[in-house]
Amino acid sequence: MAKIDLITGFLGSGKTTFLKLYARYLLGKGMRIGILENDYGAVNVDMLLLRELESDRCGLEMVAGACDADCHKRRFKTKLIALGMSGYDRVLIEPSGVFDTDEFFDTLYEEPLDRFFEAGSVIAVADADLDDDLSEAADYYLASQIAGAGVVVLSKTQTATEAQKQSTLAHIERALKSVRCDKRLSGNILAKDWAELTDKDFERVMNSGYDCADFVKRGVSDDSGFRSLYLINKAYTVEELSEKARAAFGSDECGRIFRVKGFVKHDGGWLEFNATGKQTDIRPIEHGQDIVIVIGDGLNETKIKKIFK
Repeated sequence: MAKIDLITGFLGSGKTTFLKLYARYLLGKGMRIGILENDYGAVNVDMLLLRELESDRCGLEMVAGACDADCHKRRFKTKLIALGMSGYDRVLIEPSGVFDTDEFFDTLYEEPLDRFFEAGSVIAVADADLDDDLSEAADYYLASQIAGAGVVVLSKTQTATEAQKQSTLAHIERALKSVRCDKRLSGNILAKDWAELTDKDFERVMNSGYDCADFVKRGVSDDSGFRSLYLINKAYTVEELSEKARAAFGSDECGRIFRVKGFVKHDGGWLEFNATGKQTDIRPIEHGQDIVIVIGDGLNETKIKKIFK
């Protein structure tokens, strides 16, 4: 049976970036891998970010939203069956940032998936400078992801101070306690600049496994307020998009924005634009399209569209 890994983490934590690094490591070991992007949004921008990995040894599949939760779960299971029949050595799943890890295990143990796959590693990615003022619903998702993880990988450690890293770890511990989870983080943290990750680090991640720590389930999925706002066929320069993103992050009327991401045409190619309230990353990318996505909690669509008009 193929092993299947879940790469989870809260909105804007850097899941897709880590997935690309991890996938390159597995491909370097000669493995054939499948990647499944499982998002509740109607458009999956992260799929475009992974196109450069696609080859005869790396297959990409996507489950997008625009349907109800039951329909989405059926599509998710159907895609996994297809991946299971493709003979991959390892399958990587990147879900939405508000995904409950228990859903992964519930699906994996259903027939016929239990004949194709066995659980590999659950990898939780967390921002090393995590916002300390998250909502109760956000803390619940954070805790549920950490509770099932075999390893917690901190992102953006090169720009975070030691005090910020310790504050993040303390926040995660509080979130775990808030759902009555006894799990503690000692020994389960990989805190390192991703540019300096070695084969030994990735080997550790690959073999980290998963945890089955108990926690109190909460029904926040349907009314938590998390959503994505899609601005399609919007063409901006880098300067224009940067200015509009700063205006949106700086406006309380827009709601709680976690991330602004999209693509910008530049010199006959594309740039990937990825901004949080603390930093903006811009880099060349092979594939793109005229789309900007604003992700957050309690978003004011009218105000945001006015800024990005």
